[in-house]
Amino acid sequence: MKSEHLLEVLDLKTSFYTFEGVARAVNGVSYYLDKGETLGIVGESGCGKSVTASSVMRILPEPPGKIEGGTILFDNQDLTKLSQKQMRRIRGGRIAMIFQEPMTSLNPVFTIGNQISEMFILHKGMSRREAMEASADMLDRVQIPAPKARVHEYPHQLSGGMRQRAMIAMALACEPEILIADEPTTALDVTVQAQILDIMLKLKEDTGTAIQMITHDLGVIAETSNRIVVMYAGKVVEEAGTVELFTKTLHPYTRGLLASIPLLGSRSAGTQQSLSEIKGTVPSLFEIPSGCAFRQRCKHAMKICAEREPELEQVGSGHAVRCWLHIPQEKR
Repeated sequence: MKSEHLLEVLDLKTSFYTFEGVARAVNGVSYYLDKGETLGIVGESGCGKSVTASSVMRILPEPPGKIEGGTILFDNQDLTKLSQKQMRRIRGGRIAMIFQEPMTSLNPVFTIGNQISEMFILHKGMSRREAMEASADMLDRVQIPAPKARVHEYPHQLSGGMRQRAMIAMALACEPEILIADEPTTALDVTVQAQILDIMLKLKEDTGTAIQMITHDLGVIAETSNRIVVMYAGKVVEEAGTVELFTKTLHPYTRGLLASIPLLGSRSAGTQQSLSEIKGTVPSLFEIPSGCAFRQRCKHAMKICAEREPELEQVGSGHAVRCWLHIPQEKR
């Protein structure tokens, strides 16, 4: 199977087998990523965003996790068919990932320099000395002050923002073709968050790396992404270009996410405007309801929403939505 895209995920299904039952974390997800673009994947916690990324990286804990179906095409190679030894040649070198919490992702007993230099040694064949020098250069590129001193420090000696920059340095050390950023600015204050995003986008421009940005923050997505995929209960419910999605929002879930963003000036003198909320919670992946998974939280729910699940319908150039409100009568 050949693909015209750098990365193409087709009908991916990933489940977790536990004592409670089978959790269908990713249930038929498809999307693509082209060279040099930024794709935003957005949704509430528990929608399957991070599991999708872990499936692409092939870092799922097996068991209980298992990729049960679908295809992950990278440079026309199906990653689901590769052994872990073959994946190690790709992981880190050609596809890299920034994790949510750097304090738990960085090894506390090794210095920052040791951890970054491992990438150069493994994928570039550098000596230990060359790798440490290259690691200091990478820390300098992500704007960490005194990089030659920082390479000898341990993760606990760095602030949260510094640790996240070190993670970016490690991920981009070998100039990967794809960078998967899983909530890269979580728990950072807004000033540091802006700095981190600027660094990532600048490095993307310098290296041509494609970015898959995973977040629940639509503000971050609006700033960084060319296209957006909205996920809910393990499925894609809407996909469009960033401007298209923000100006012609179709799925009630996407509308709810947009309405929950605080707006500048929403609290003017003498008035208070409460934030909108999506009532209810994401359904348990052990017990996904019949029909449309969002129907129990949707004010537009109809009888057909409980009976049958809608397909992802193309409603315009590059715009698709999974909702009965936008499926023509003749297709029902």
